[in-house]
Amino acid sequence: VTLTLHLQTGVKMGGSLSIYILAPRIQTYFFRELLLEHETCGYLPPPVSRGFPLREGDILSSGSRSAITCLVDSCRWPRSVDGFVYVPYIISPLYGEIAIETGMLDISSATCVKFVPRTHEANFLNIQSRTGCWSYLGMIGGSQTMSLQSPGCMWSGVAAHELMHALGFVHEQSRSDRDHHVSILWENIIEDQRHNFRKYETNNLNTAYDYSSVMHYGRYTFSEDGRPTIIPKPDPYISIGQRDGPSLTDIHKINILYNCGRY
Repeated sequence: VTLTLHLQTGVKMGGSLSIYILAPRIQTYFFRELLLEHETCGYLPPPVSRGFPLREGDILSSGSRSAITCLVDSCRWPRSVDGFVYVPYIISPLYGEIAIETGMLDISSATCVKFVPRTHEANFLNIQSRTGCWSYLGMIGGSQTMSLQSPGCMWSGVAAHELMHALGFVHEQSRSDRDHHVSILWENIIEDQRHNFRKYETNNLNTAYDYSSVMHYGRYTFSEDGRPTIIPKPDPYISIGQRDGPSLTDIHKINILYNCGRY
């Protein structure tokens, strides 16, 4: 099966998890039965999911956990006695670590959350090159898989996006107040992907809506026909969907959720 896509165009895909692709020029990647052709200008196509318990396209369900209730102690990685939050990790030897560790550094350099190579810890991120880019929501305990498929997901901003899921954050446009800031064009969304645009009753950590968040969908995410699925308001020309790295507000929210204090 051959499927041709353009930048930020939604796709359908059987038997795979979410996909993010980013390339400096038009390139072609094969993922099982999917062919992607696109060019990029610093944005990513949308995640894709079919046949797996994913919510919002790239958040793997851990059973009973709801994205609505993640802002609780059971979802956060624990604080150490020294005040830092250490998130142990291992990285598959199948690919290089630079992009992943850069995404980690973008977070840890400005927050109390520190990603550290695992030694003997029971709870840790197991970063592998599986199908697509996806993560569990918050800490689930034990060996916690996070997928960054090589080469399409191997960009620091994509790594930071999935790491923020692992820290407990859902997508920005899922906020309870999103309708004040964006319009969802339901008629342009692939029908069986509309569930990814649900909003949740969140407390939003008392932060302003962030169009520049690394957690925000792009303008054409899950588009049925190449038309926009999300339009910012009141200014429809505001850029959304960047994957360069965490925004200042993303960092601020991590510091709030994890009570980082001096950061």
